[in-house]
Amino acid sequence: MKAAEQNELLTGNLKMNLIKLALPTSIGYALQSMYDMVDIYWIGKISANAVAGVTVFSTIFWIVVVLNEIIGSSSISLLTQSYGKNDMERTKRILEQTLTFKMLVAVIAGIIISIILEPLLRFFSKDELVIKAALDYGYIRIFFLPIMFASYSVNTALRCLGDSKTPMNIMIFSSLVNIILDPVFMFDKIPYTNIPGLDMGVFGAALATVISTVVAFGVGLFILINGKAKIKIDLKGLLKLDWEIDKKLLTIGLPNGIEVLMRNLSSMITLKFVSTYGTNTVAALGIGSKLLGFAFTPIMGMSSGSSTMVGQALGADEIDKAKETARFSALADAVMMGLFSLAAILFPEEIMKLFINEKPVIEIGITMIRILIPSLILAGWAIGLGCVFTGSGHNTPFLLASIVSRWIIQIPFLYLSTNILNLPVIAVWLSFVLSEIGEVAVVLYHYKKGIWKATRV
Repeated sequence: MKAAEQNELLTGNLKMNLIKLALPTSIGYALQSMYDMVDIYWIGKISANAVAGVTVFSTIFWIVVVLNEIIGSSSISLLTQSYGKNDMERTKRILEQTLTFKMLVAVIAGIIISIILEPLLRFFSKDELVIKAALDYGYIRIFFLPIMFASYSVNTALRCLGDSKTPMNIMIFSSLVNIILDPVFMFDKIPYTNIPGLDMGVFGAALATVISTVVAFGVGLFILINGKAKIKIDLKGLLKLDWEIDKKLLTIGLPNGIEVLMRNLSSMITLKFVSTYGTNTVAALGIGSKLLGFAFTPIMGMSSGSSTMVGQALGADEIDKAKETARFSALADAVMMGLFSLAAILFPEEIMKLFINEKPVIEIGITMIRILIPSLILAGWAIGLGCVFTGSGHNTPFLLASIVSRWIIQIPFLYLSTNILNLPVIAVWLSFVLSEIGEVAVVLYHYKKGIWKATRV
């Protein structure tokens, strides 16, 4: 019997299997995104300076998350293909190493970023209130970076094994913890009530998020150690490194990691351009970034599910099933982004008012939403097709797409618009649209080229 026949994801109706796998994953990602959404909602009640501070820190912070992307994308390819081959012992060892190696890397990264954080913040803003908010929010997030990385890995591993419901349930629980703790920690009196709070400000928002992340990790690790999942890991396996696997965790996902790094560096440069328009524009961008993150949750869920199925299909040498999965994923992602875009275009003011009451920020945000959000349709389609790269381990196209879209198109356009032509802030939003067009073109070219079909890890 072939491995494909032993794996329920590759039997029956592939589209329905993908939806069943992706729907809980999408809900899980949506709830994960709620961490930041809930934070920014309550932070917006403090001030535009607070929102801007968290925005600047988050932009810097996500550069570090590149390391999570490198190891995470590698683990998806390794786990799904090993599981698709029915090699359970190797699947177990890969999972153990992913957790251990990620936490080790996160410790090193956390130390480095904590040292250089304040100088980086001052590069982007001279406003002391913005910098203070960023530091108050940032240091505790950095301290718990290893737990954050490991939490991602636990949920990713469960999804790679075909279990998307457990991560969803974990995220439901941890998100509720975050939602409850945010107003309690942040304000002297919980909004809309007479109940006293702890009045920690933006530090309270970060603390609530950290506690929620610890809860999510603890529950997921318990499931894996106690044999509640398809693979049971051992504590002994978590206490040693396996260089053969660790080398693959670093190298397979390296193109994807460099891509994310370049994307995040371009976001930092974009932020620098945006900062020339003032704190209100930075605050609007911060809200827009959280909206984009939330909007991407359904397609990230679909991408995670389709990458899992593509990896298992390739592990079982079922290339046609991998192609069918990718095409359906791309179509579904584009449709979902189209519906979200329509809602955002029709109600931009109402969306902005959910997060902040300051009129200048709202007005800037309305224009941003109407120009930027429709480009998500292109992004969704590209991410859908890109599942073949993550599933196969052929991640170079992501890197090339980032170089073209961000560094050949977006950054030069921004420089020309802001430093030479002195165009209004609308040029910033247009740069994102042009960037997405370039990214789609590169992804489509490499999908059709088909190197991913023969790639195995």
